[in-house]
Amino acid sequence: MPDVPISDYGFLSDCRSAALVSRGGSVDWWCPDRFDGPSVFGRLLDRDAGYWSLRPKEGTDPDGEDPDEEDPDGERARTERGYLEDALVLRTVHHTGTGSVAVVEALAVEPGARGHEIGRHSPAVLVRVVKGLTGTVRMRLDFVPRPEYGLLTPYLHSHPDRVVAAAGPTTLTLRAPVPLTCEPGRVHAEFDVTAGQVLGFDVAYSPAYGTGPPAELDPVAAVADTAEGWRAIRETHRYQGRYPELVRHSALVLQGLTYQRSGAVVAAATTSLPEQIATDRNYDYRYAWLRDFSFTMNALWVGACPEETSRLFGWAARSAGRIGVGPVPIMYGVEGERDLSEHDMDNLRGYADSRPVRTGNDAWRQRQLDVLGEVLAAAYRLREQMHEFDEELRELLVGLTEQAAATWRETDAGMWEARDEERHYLSSKVMCWVALDRAVQLAPLLGERADPQRWAAVRDEIRLAVLHSAWNDETGAYTGAFGSPELDASALILPLVHFLPATDPRMRATIHAIETRLTVDGLVRRWSGDPAGFVLCTFWLVECLALAGEYDRAVALFERTAAHANDVGLFAEQLAPATGEHLGNTPQALSHIGLINAAWRLTESAPAGR
Repeated sequence: MPDVPISDYGFLSDCRSAALVSRGGSVDWWCPDRFDGPSVFGRLLDRDAGYWSLRPKEGTDPDGEDPDEEDPDGERARTERGYLEDALVLRTVHHTGTGSVAVVEALAVEPGARGHEIGRHSPAVLVRVVKGLTGTVRMRLDFVPRPEYGLLTPYLHSHPDRVVAAAGPTTLTLRAPVPLTCEPGRVHAEFDVTAGQVLGFDVAYSPAYGTGPPAELDPVAAVADTAEGWRAIRETHRYQGRYPELVRHSALVLQGLTYQRSGAVVAAATTSLPEQIATDRNYDYRYAWLRDFSFTMNALWVGACPEETSRLFGWAARSAGRIGVGPVPIMYGVEGERDLSEHDMDNLRGYADSRPVRTGNDAWRQRQLDVLGEVLAAAYRLREQMHEFDEELRELLVGLTEQAAATWRETDAGMWEARDEERHYLSSKVMCWVALDRAVQLAPLLGERADPQRWAAVRDEIRLAVLHSAWNDETGAYTGAFGSPELDASALILPLVHFLPATDPRMRATIHAIETRLTVDGLVRRWSGDPAGFVLCTFWLVECLALAGEYDRAVALFERTAAHANDVGLFAEQLAPATGEHLGNTPQALSHIGLINAAWRLTESAPAGR
C-alpha cells in the first residue's frame, strides 16, 4: 500500500483525543484515551497497525487507498469533502457510476455539551453516518483494530448488532446496522445504500478494566449534537479583521487540539510524521509546549476569546510548579506530566519508511531560554482580560523573570530544539529581553517580589549584547546565533516582539536576506539546510513585510501561503518547495497560529481605505 499523502487527512477531535481520516474513507489514526495515548488505529505509521475503512466498494482494495479509481462502467469515481460549518464534523461525498453517498463522521461529544464544555466528559466514541444521495451504492466496511500502536491483535466477540474487540487494556465495540463478518483480527461487511437511506455506525472505546461499559449513542443524533456543540464556540469568536473565515477555521483547529480537562494545547495530533521523507527527523508532537501555549494565547487574544485565558494560565502555573534554580521545563504531558522520555517503536516501519517512530520527546530535557519571554509576553498581552493575577500566576511570572535575569548569558538548545551542541541563540537572548521588558511593565501586578529597577537594568544589558553580537557584517544580517554567519528565520521575531522596528535599516536588511536566501517558492526555511518551508516562519515573514510597509507583498505572500492548506483547511508543520507537499506532524498548532496572527497583522497594518 502506498502511503497516503499527509495532506489527504482530515482531523476529528473531541478535545480528549484526535482521529485522522483519509479522503478514501479510512480512519488511520486514533488514540482514544487521550492525544498522547497509544493508538488503536495506526495505519498512518504502518500498514499493519490498524484502521477502520468505510467507503464505496468500487475500485476498493480492502487494504488500499484508491479514492479516484475508475468504476466498473468506465467512469471516474470522485470524492469531495468539507467540514460542516463551524464544526469539526467531516462530510465526504463519494460519487460512483451507480450513485452518490455521503459519509458524515465525528468524534462524538458528550450529549448536550456546548462550546468549551466539549471534552470534559468525552464518551470516546467515533461515529460515522452513511447517507444515500442518488442511485444505489455498494459499500464496504473493514474494521481492523490493533491496540498499543499495532502490538496487539484483539480477540473478536460477535453479537447480533456489534463486535467487541478486546486486547490488553483496551476494549473497542463496533456497532453496525448491517451484518458483520468476523475473521481472525478483522471484521468486514458489504451492503447497499440507496437514495434517502441513512445508516449509523460507531466504535466506542473503553478501558478493559474500567468502571462501566462503553458509551452507547445513536450515531445520527450524535453527529447532529456534535455539530451543534462545536458551533457554540463561534459565539465566543468576535474577530473583526481580514480573512475571517480562515481565522475562524484555524481557531477551531486550535480548539480541537486542546485537551479540555486541563486546558493544555498539543503541538499536533500525531507523532513521527517526517520533516523529511526517509530520514530520522521524526518527533512526537502530542504534548504541550510552553512556547506553543504562549503563541496560542496570542491567537486567542486575536480571536477575542478571553474566557479561555485564565484557565490556560492556570494549566501553565500548575504544570511548571514553583520555579527554582534549575532550567524551566519547556514542555509537558497533557495533564502536566514532566517526564516525557523518548522511546523508539521498532514494530512500526514509519510513514514512508521514515524511522524511527517515536513516542515521547526528549526535548523535555533541554534548556530553551526563549520560553521565559514567551510566557511573560502572553501575560502582558492578556493582562486586561485577566484583570488580576492570582498567587500561583504571580509566582510563575516572577520565577520566569528571575530565571531570565540569571541565565540569559548561558547557551541553550534554541527554539528549533537542536540536538547537537548548545549555542548563544539570538532568539533566546531576545526572548529573555522580552521576559524582563514585560515584567517591568507588569510589576504593579506581580506583588512584593517584583523588582522592576533591577529587571530594567538587566533588560538594557541584554539589548546592548544583542545589537553588538548578533549582527554579522559578512552576512549583512542578524544571524541565528552570536558569532555565527548562518541566517535563521527566527530573527524575524525581532519586530514581532518590539525589539526592533521592521523599518530599522539592519532589520530591513535581515528581512531581505531571509526573503532572498532562505525562501524557496515563497516558503521560508528555518535555516539554509532545512529541506522544506516552515509554515509558521512564512507567516512571520508576512507580518514583517506588513510592518515594513510592504503591504501588497505581504498580502500576496499570505494568500499564497494560505492556499497551501489542504482541501479541508488544515496545515502540517512544513511544506515542500515546488510541490507544496505537506510534511511533518498534522494538524500543526503553530501553522494555524501563524495564519491567525498574520491575518490580524494585515488587518491592523492596512493602509487607510484598504
